[in-house]
Amino acid sequence: MRPVVVVLAAGLGRRFLGAGHKLRQELEGGPLLGQTLKNAIASGLRVVVVTSEDLKPIVSGQVAARDIVALPEQDSKGRPVPVGMGHSLAAGVAASGDADGWIILPGDMPLLQPRTIQAVAQALEQHPIAFAEFRGQRGHPVGFGAELYSELVGLQGDDGARRLLARYPSQGVAVDDPGVLIDVDTVADLARVRTLRA
Repeated sequence: MRPVVVVLAAGLGRRFLGAGHKLRQELEGGPLLGQTLKNAIASGLRVVVVTSEDLKPIVSGQVAARDIVALPEQDSKGRPVPVGMGHSLAAGVAASGDADGWIILPGDMPLLQPRTIQAVAQALEQHPIAFAEFRGQRGHPVGFGAELYSELVGLQGDDGARRLLARYPSQGVAVDDPGVLIDVDTVADLARVRTLRA
């Protein structure tokens, strides 16, 4: 079974009040998003990235063009297009509809380890939904089996897949990886990640 890792990197990162987009912030000599992608690629699974035109150059250096879904920022009339987690997730799943499942990974989680992605992928062989957990706390990534394709491509808004988690049985996968709980939403989060990587 070979699920696809869908990295969500199209959000605006409004809670990050530092200079520039949070996914562009430097971490270990490159952009934060680049570190998340490096770990996703190291899992050995196909990686599809849903991003914005603005961040596409970061992704292009690491992922094949066919696996980049750049969401438009404006519609044909120049109006802003809503880019919620649900929209991004649906776009990534639709772009890889032949997969055996999908491992959803936010682009702002550069500490999450490749073996964690592999563990969630393995759990999908027996469960329709699986998620990583560290010391009893639910984290990312979250995996969805192929049978949930229709539900996933219909997602909209900012809720992501929460309603699917409430409706279908899901399995926690205990991992020794605190990175499943660490994302970068604020400048303080970024400082913490830099300290942990030092």
